[in-house]
Amino acid sequence: HVQLVESGGGSVQTGGSLRLSCEASKDIRSTNCVGWFRQAPGKKREGVAAIYTAGGTAHYVDSVQGRFTISKDNAKKILYLEMNSLKPEDTAMYYCAASWRALCSWLRAPDFGYWGPGTQVTVS
Repeated sequence: HVQLVESGGGSVQTGGSLRLSCEASKDIRSTNCVGWFRQAPGKKREGVAAIYTAGGTAHYVDSVQGRFTISKDNAKKILYLEMNSLKPEDTAMYYCAASWRALCSWLRAPDFGYWGPGTQVTVS
């Protein structure tokens, strides 16, 4: 059983935009921090953006600051990642994740216990 499912990935031109969505399944438990991670072939999984479910300031990795925006719809249990001005370096599998204990600003993958299967983003 998958607890989080991403959608919205695809292939775009450099400079283009995509919006990723992450839907929680009905069996997922309440979480404190939700975020997006990405992993390219041969690269370590890195945190992209995160935000507390209660709200507050979003946190971003430096490489996407000013280009990506994380947002959420608590009522619908959907997490979004708006990606603008995409670059080839953004090409990766993107995963949404949720955690009870993570400090969102740390963007540390080991802190997250719930993961979606990922959605591919390719920029060329």
